[in-house]
Amino acid sequence: MNNQNPFLDILPSVQKALENGQPVVALESTIISHGMPYPDNVRTALLVEQTIRENGAVPATIAIIGGKLKAGLTEAEIEQLGKAGREVAKVSRRDIPFLLANGKLGATTVASTMIIAEMAGIRIFATGGIGGVHRGAADTMDISADLQELARTSVTVVCAGAKSILDISLTLEYLETHGVPVIGYQTKEFPAFYTRQSGFGVDYRLDTPSEIAKALNFKWLAGLSGGVVIANPIPEAHEPMADPIQAATEVALDEAMRLGIRGKEITPFLLAKIKELTGGESLRANIELVLNNARLATRVAVEMAGL
Repeated sequence: MNNQNPFLDILPSVQKALENGQPVVALESTIISHGMPYPDNVRTALLVEQTIRENGAVPATIAIIGGKLKAGLTEAEIEQLGKAGREVAKVSRRDIPFLLANGKLGATTVASTMIIAEMAGIRIFATGGIGGVHRGAADTMDISADLQELARTSVTVVCAGAKSILDISLTLEYLETHGVPVIGYQTKEFPAFYTRQSGFGVDYRLDTPSEIAKALNFKWLAGLSGGVVIANPIPEAHEPMADPIQAATEVALDEAMRLGIRGKEITPFLLAKIKELTGGESLRANIELVLNNARLATRVAVEMAGL
């Protein structure tokens, strides 16, 4: 654990857990500022943290506040991010020094959350879905920085796969090229965020948190740096019907193309549009899959701490 970084501010409860070898689970903050409207975002963030505590680990929501890389937020800081919403800068690797310099609020993506988690000594991170290769990337070169971060940063990301707005085939090809293992939790098929199936497979199916923890432990003990994707399908009881989600996705993509929306603004736009078109069904599914990922991440973290 790096305590020498002058910009890293670890919440005391997180610091104590790390020093005592207790399990800690990192959480991103873009889902608070850009993923959901207020007050749903704050309620969900606090519920996810509580879910992690109830399952035996310490939550560490990550953000940039007041010129500091924050590994763990207070309830007041989560409220601050939630109320500010999309006024908060969405921060990936390239943006970190500028947010530190200007002292403004920054919400971390998967990539920047991984960076700060690794600095703090946190190995497990729960999120909704990873970024990936966008449709039409052969022309636009629009590829999420999340994928490169997974190749270089030694943090495990528990997610519900990649969002269906992406080109999932190319996303998995990119991860394979860069040596990032994709584990399916109790599934051989890579999930597509809102839905349990994508039509694409995973590298390895593992059925228990202890199996996952053992594999992660061997990876890092062997000196193999880089991240791991744990694909955890949304529970069947909360999976929305695939056809309406797919139809809403196509409409949202067409509108984004017509309006010329791309880059880091496209995902928040598409998620908001899909929520509108599905009457809020996608938001309800989003909340359930994040909670499901938090539970699995905590169980893996507990097993890791016991090794």
